[in-house]
Amino acid sequence: MDHSAKTTQNRVLSVKMWPPSKSTRLMLVERMTKNITTPSIFSRKYGLLTVEEAEQDAKRIEDLAFATANKHFQNEPDGDGTSAVQVYAKESSKLMLEVIKRGPQEESEVEVSKDGDIFFDISGGSRAFIDEEEARELLRPLVRPHNSFTKIRFSNRSFGSEAAKFAASVLSSIKDQLTEVDLSDFVAGRPEAEALEVMNMFSSALEGSKLRYLNLSDNALGEKGIRAFASLIKSQNDLEELYLMNDGISEDAARAVRELLPSTGKIRVLQFHNNMTGDEGAIAIAEIVRQCPSLEDFRCSSTRIGSEGGVALAEALEHCSHLKKLDLRDNMFGVEGGIALAKTVSVLSHLTEIYMSYLNLEDEGTEALSEALLKSAPSLEVLELAGNDITVKSAGNLAACIASKQSLSKLNLSENELKDEGTILIAKAVEGHDQLVEVDLSTNMIRRAGARALAQTVVKKNTFKLLNINGNFISEEGIDEVNDMFKDSLDKLVPLDDNDPEGEDFEDEDEEEEGEEDNELESKLGGLKIKQEEE
Repeated sequence: MDHSAKTTQNRVLSVKMWPPSKSTRLMLVERMTKNITTPSIFSRKYGLLTVEEAEQDAKRIEDLAFATANKHFQNEPDGDGTSAVQVYAKESSKLMLEVIKRGPQEESEVEVSKDGDIFFDISGGSRAFIDEEEARELLRPLVRPHNSFTKIRFSNRSFGSEAAKFAASVLSSIKDQLTEVDLSDFVAGRPEAEALEVMNMFSSALEGSKLRYLNLSDNALGEKGIRAFASLIKSQNDLEELYLMNDGISEDAARAVRELLPSTGKIRVLQFHNNMTGDEGAIAIAEIVRQCPSLEDFRCSSTRIGSEGGVALAEALEHCSHLKKLDLRDNMFGVEGGIALAKTVSVLSHLTEIYMSYLNLEDEGTEALSEALLKSAPSLEVLELAGNDITVKSAGNLAACIASKQSLSKLNLSENELKDEGTILIAKAVEGHDQLVEVDLSTNMIRRAGARALAQTVVKKNTFKLLNINGNFISEEGIDEVNDMFKDSLDKLVPLDDNDPEGEDFEDEDEEEEGEEDNELESKLGGLKIKQEEE
């Protein structure tokens, strides 16, 4: 028999020996669970795990052991699988002993995802400072030879210099296998000099890694912090997700991000929530966004951006034709920014979630946005326009837009001035929305007629879960009516205990007057239907 025939024969045999069958793997998990929960000399010293915790650990151990053995098998293409089985058993035994000696714990540090990625997480529990000794204990699984971790999360632990030195040495040894790194909130409470030193250490350790996901949020970075991560950021050419939330991203810090990012072509998620970016910083971010053709999720909320920065961002977003989720809440875009956003959303046909609350859009900006959305984003699921000074004047256009979005599941128009007339238009607009789950029209100067119309519409929907019309001017009779409508599903109605029947010095009408008001308002809905048909 020639060599090639022998190789083929060996390979056939190896397939029989490795990999183990599904039933064999399940049997091993059951055995380890039993061993881990059986009282022993170790359990008397370290504590006995519950069955539930033992089952989770046993599954994790088996996955890790299988991954290590499978890698061994793949490196021996001519083997018969016997050595892989031995590695599988040895690794399982070693990891099981580690779990028994570790004893019970509140949170799991290791998770195996459905796609096979192995996630190492030390963020559970209370926020804490850690020293070198604690770092060595926490990161012990990362030190183990041939570990298969691809994702790590170090957030909620504050690293000092000595702990960071050890952590950096560990990260440097595994950086080539990492695809996701979360370093959010990992220097909390440290003096600036020490925090920057720690950031530099981690940055150098991870330089050259090929990450898809990088989270540096909650570190009060500022420009100094961004530049402390310069070597890491500049080496990332394959980033798909970048998070810089609550980082003190000022104008200069935003420019530093723009300067350091080497490639943005693959970025799908970019988030800058809760920073002090301002208009000039927004212009720098806009330059980044303009170079992100694959962007699907963009968040730049609570960043102190005014009209100038808002217009710059809106114009940049026109280049992101794949955008699905847009969150610009809590800025000062104003009418000018709203009109610019209207032009942008008119070309973003894939949008499914829009968050534009507290932008000072007013009626003019709202009308422009509504008209643009009427012809785009056919699959819109979430629309939030709270706190924009929207009145009855723009309610017709807004209602027409909403009526056209049959996939809408969440609508938030709270803290506006829609009153009864606008509310009844919105109620009519969502009549045929079978996917609707949540509606919030709290604090809108709504009285009895509007509350009744909206409640009657949503309470019939099988999918519906929550209506919020609290903080309005609903009379006691109106509150009783709405509560009665939801008597079989009170969990779907936010309590109406913050209504003011005396709001704006209105007096309660009698039933006849309210009936006349309803008829008058209902008559105005014909325009909504006609407008939709014309569109």
